[in-house]
Amino acid sequence: MRDARDILTGAASVIHARITRVQGSSPRDEGAEMFITATALAGTIGGGQAEWQALNHARDMLAQDEMRGNLDIALGPEIGQCCGGRVSVEFQRLGESQRATHLARIEQAQRPNLLILGAGHVGRALAQVALTLPWQVILVDTRASELALVAHGVDTRLTPLPEAEIASAPPASAYVVTTHDHGLDFLLTLAALRRNDAAYVGLIGSATKRARFERFARDTGGISAERLVCPIGAAGLGDKRPEVIALMTAQEIFTAFRAATDTDRHTHQQAQI
Repeated sequence: MRDARDILTGAASVIHARITRVQGSSPRDEGAEMFITATALAGTIGGGQAEWQALNHARDMLAQDEMRGNLDIALGPEIGQCCGGRVSVEFQRLGESQRATHLARIEQAQRPNLLILGAGHVGRALAQVALTLPWQVILVDTRASELALVAHGVDTRLTPLPEAEIASAPPASAYVVTTHDHGLDFLLTLAALRRNDAAYVGLIGSATKRARFERFARDTGGISAERLVCPIGAAGLGDKRPEVIALMTAQEIFTAFRAATDTDRHTHQQAQI
């Protein structure tokens, strides 16, 4: 929640809006939240007219210097929504200590790491898509000229040793290899696969490139490529536009992160039994 951190550390007064109760069908569950100032917004409680009402209510509170409020919203045709449920939203104007508490919670929340190795067309497109998702995105390249083309807000790393970024990444990270050099692709993919804790390892290319990499991995280090996703973004059904590959690859990564989270939760539950 990059925007939420900016809002919470800014000078403007902030209203925290949170869904406290859901009855029936709703676009978001209990706990969905927004941080609202007179001119900025971070987060969502589901969009549409319900969110618009909540946003206006919060800004009315700011204008009238109110500290707390509540809003009960029926998600029916009268406001142009067809969910049919009902949500209760709680509003609170945040003081300094409350801002600090929310900021600490956001900072401590574990955001999975995505390392994109290679800042070419596909790497940059994937970074731009991934930036909208709740991930820590890092784009790595050996070329300053390519990193200079990256969208604003993407964390970049200029390094002659991209494999060192793989070695130092936290557990359960995702790695997507999209460099300009097939030999470097193979070396970095091998390094990622050696991280047995990787949530996802993807390599740009084709079925032929995958077959060549499998031979390379077997002959070089006896590494299995069973976990490798290559080509990436295959759900694009052969569409080679970088934006399409990026979108489909982000979906693959999202699924992999969700599977890793579910596995961790199941393991934790089993340990408690």
